Amino acid sequence: MLELLAWLVALSLAAPLAYLGVELFLGLRPLPAQPQHAAPTRICLLVAAHNEVAGIAATVEALTAVAPGARILVVADNCDDGTATEARKAGADVVERNDPGRRGKGFALAFGREELAGSPPDVVIVVDADCRLGEGSAERLAARAMACGRAVQAANLLTAEKNVSPLVEVSNFAMLVKNLIRARGLVRLGGGALLFGTGMAFPWSLFVTLPLATGDAVEDLNLGLWLARQGTGIELDDQALVTSPAAPLADSHAQRSRWEHGFLRTAVTQGVPMLFRGVATASRHVVALGAHLLVPPLALLMLLSIPGLALLAAVGALSGSWAQLLLASAAFGFAAAALLASWWSHGRGILPLGALLRIPVYILWKIPIYIGFFTRNQKAWNRTRREDERR
Repeated sequence: MLELLAWLVALSLAAPLAYLGVELFLGLRPLPAQPQHAAPTRICLLVAAHNEVAGIAATVEALTAVAPGARILVVADNCDDGTATEARKAGADVVERNDPGRRGKGFALAFGREELAGSPPDVVIVVDADCRLGEGSAERLAARAMACGRAVQAANLLTAEKNVSPLVEVSNFAMLVKNLIRARGLVRLGGGALLFGTGMAFPWSLFVTLPLATGDAVEDLNLGLWLARQGTGIELDDQALVTSPAAPLADSHAQRSRWEHGFLRTAVTQGVPMLFRGVATASRHVVALGAHLLVPPLALLMLLSIPGLALLAAVGALSGSWAQLLLASAAFGFAAAALLASWWSHGRGILPLGALLRIPVYILWKIPIYIGFFTRNQKAWNRTRREDERR
């Protein structure tokens, strides 16, 4: 019985660790260049904004600079400040939505879609209110979405000022791993990516079909899974870029709780069904998404791995059976090597060696978030406090 339990522990650790390692190694190289098409003439940058009075003008001005021919539509969603006024002054079209009973980004995007329906664009690109698009990214995303008829996701990364805390640097590296390296690996494994909530381009013919009006705390993740169930993959353009400023960890705790609790809820309810659905339909794409969901967030996976390996070592000492420990240790070493390769090839500029050594502290910082999944599960939409609001 003891050995059987040890095998269950070993396999439960080895499978996600091995899959993580495969995704990472496959994502180290950029994706193959795609044929470049002419960008459509009617592009709309759709921005959902809740109480963004201090920063919305800068966002609109930055978007205008990188996509001068695009229409910018700001949805001032349940705002009690001057967001709408400042967005108009900066040159954006603005619609105001006031419905406190239905809060969440999905409702705001659906409201914006209704406004666009009278004179629809060719492509809609969703951009968060604190984000910046890279030069030429809007045209790249729109052209590819129009050409392939699918959603196209840009690489979504965090930026930080100099002299930020080492734990923020660790967090930025974790975002790079998730939203660039693992995303590339997922594309190579299954032929499609997931959505990240910002830097998402949709041809209008697809955008009108999306189930947007929801208060789901991780609406982007579930929207990507919905598309997969419809048989529609998501393209990843890793040369297009959308960035947002990294917040201090203390200010981002609630937001991270929402992200990670939402991912875990989705993984628990949809991971295995997606995996089985992919097998039953012979869909490599759906199989890869199901397996991706079954890999816990990096910090949680490390938190589970260390005591799990210790337990398997104790079982080996008691029973003399070391196969379980060897299997789990090999998978752990494989994943660790893949993470180190990811840091060496992509992360040294944002995560110096000194900060790399703080990863255990970052993992410990996230323990309350995972405990909170069971004690105060974060299901409601929330917004990270912006830099100007900390002054």
